[in-house]
Amino acid sequence: MKILAANKKLDEIILKVENQGIEAEGLIEDLKNLREYALKEQDPLVTKVLRLTHEYLTENNSFDIEAQYEEDEEGNEYPLEIEDKENLLYLLNLLKNAEHKINREEIKDYRTALKEELY
Repeated sequence: MKILAANKKLDEIILKVENQGIEAEGLIEDLKNLREYALKEQDPLVTKVLRLTHEYLTENNSFDIEAQYEEDEEGNEYPLEIEDKENLLYLLNLLKNAEHKINREEIKDYRTALKEELY
């Protein structure tokens, strides 16, 4: 995220999740507020991922999204087994530098996985 206040808010959310997990009080509201910054930054990918993330957390009380994959020698991909908390933290840390090409690709993977699960 580009706006200093957005990065500060994102850091606060990351710290909250690290300390309290995905059931942290006010987490959904924090994600909604962070989404407002993404709207100001005019970043539709981050805006959508934040909306889908808080919707998923609200509906499922978990973050068991399969968006990270491991590849074997033959090129077959397998979803990584990641705890909900670590999975959400990984996504939030990707958002810290959402303009980076590789991070952006992974954020798109999360967007796709979230959309498939929610709709």
